Amino acid sequence: MDTGDRNGQSTRIVWRWFISYPRIGTGQKIAMMETQSLSKGGEDTFQDETRRTAVKLGTTRPTLALLISLLIPCLAAADERPLADRLIGYTELRTNLPGGRHANVRTRRAAVIRGDGSGRRLVAQHLADDPDAWTSFAGWSPAGKQAIISRGWQDPENATWEEEHRRFRMLPGKWELDSSLVDLATGDIVNVTAVERVSHYNSASFSPDGKRLLMTSLINGVSKPFVMDLDGRNKRDVSGDGSGFTYGYSASPDGERISYHSNYQVYIAAADGSNRQHIRTGNPFDFAPRWSADGQWLMFVSGVHGRSNPYIVRRDGSGLRKLADLNGYQGWVLFLDVPDFHQGSSDIPVWSADGKSVFYTAKVGDKVELFQVSLDGNPRQLTQSAPGTLHYHITPSADGRWLMYGSKRDDVRQLFVRDLTHGSETQLTNLKPGHAAMWPHWQPVDGK
Repeated sequence: MDTGDRNGQSTRIVWRWFISYPRIGTGQKIAMMETQSLSKGGEDTFQDETRRTAVKLGTTRPTLALLISLLIPCLAAADERPLADRLIGYTELRTNLPGGRHANVRTRRAAVIRGDGSGRRLVAQHLADDPDAWTSFAGWSPAGKQAIISRGWQDPENATWEEEHRRFRMLPGKWELDSSLVDLATGDIVNVTAVERVSHYNSASFSPDGKRLLMTSLINGVSKPFVMDLDGRNKRDVSGDGSGFTYGYSASPDGERISYHSNYQVYIAAADGSNRQHIRTGNPFDFAPRWSADGQWLMFVSGVHGRSNPYIVRRDGSGLRKLADLNGYQGWVLFLDVPDFHQGSSDIPVWSADGKSVFYTAKVGDKVELFQVSLDGNPRQLTQSAPGTLHYHITPSADGRWLMYGSKRDDVRQLFVRDLTHGSETQLTNLKPGHAAMWPHWQPVDGK
């Protein structure tokens, strides 16, 4: 059986069935199914991977249902994409340099690594073209062919002012932030936020269907959501009649609805920003709305700053309820080992790939552990860690098998992947003290 082309290879699966001789003294027969996977590589060479599956048959002959039940898992195994074939985008930086936040933030560099921890390399290094400029890995196109790379810059004198006043001052000429689309195969780069520029400070992402780009821009000190064409043209403000500071912009999978928080209140609206609906929780801090895979639910955190919990609501605004309790977890992770006036990076719950559960981090003693909760509110703790361990930035793979996350162990922030089927864990990065790996993103495979 030929499974077709996959990563430039043709894979042929051969099945062979045979019945072993009875085990001595038991009269039992053993059915063996052997699958031979022949992966065609360059110069007509083949890589042969053989698996055998056995089952006790007793004294009866194997039935068709039994053979099929054995065949299905082997088919699934043959179609699994190994971790080495999966790319992960993330950002590396220094964490302990003297001089405060900016001295370390400007060392950020966008990187990719394979899912087994091999093949680490930096991406679009030349965008960090100034000692006070940096790059960050911000996401992928839905097809996985383009990476979104953010390029930031700050005037060092402005950074000193921010440290003294303990707040941002993102003025034109003092700050720059742009998003570029980088084709990893060709190296082509397009700064889509610079096309028909609307602001000096912009961050972009793809809509779920890949047909347009979403952008958040700072306009006269107020953050606004935009949509634009894939080439960066035809930018449109979709904040509707709102005038507040808008952030956390996302689109539903069908592209018909958008969500965002404005002045820390969550809103749902039509794709063009019309028919805006306020999701009223009664709490002063509602933050970071995210859509489920089927687009029927919206999740966000709600409470007070530094003590909030995940809530869900239907796309029509009904069914609002608290889903889980973070046990007092503050909802952000410190990514520096020097004082940071901004208190690190948001660490918020995420949907599972199928949209039937939510992954989140919560306090357990002096640790921050990984949890999963079903939509009916039943939580399950996934990790049992050593004292002082902190997990952060959970990211499930599109097939639902793998869970990627950061973890601070022995005072170093590394990236890990957990097999949700077996519970095994693979360490991806191996950074030295004073360095960190943050903000990971799975590369979509076949549009997922």
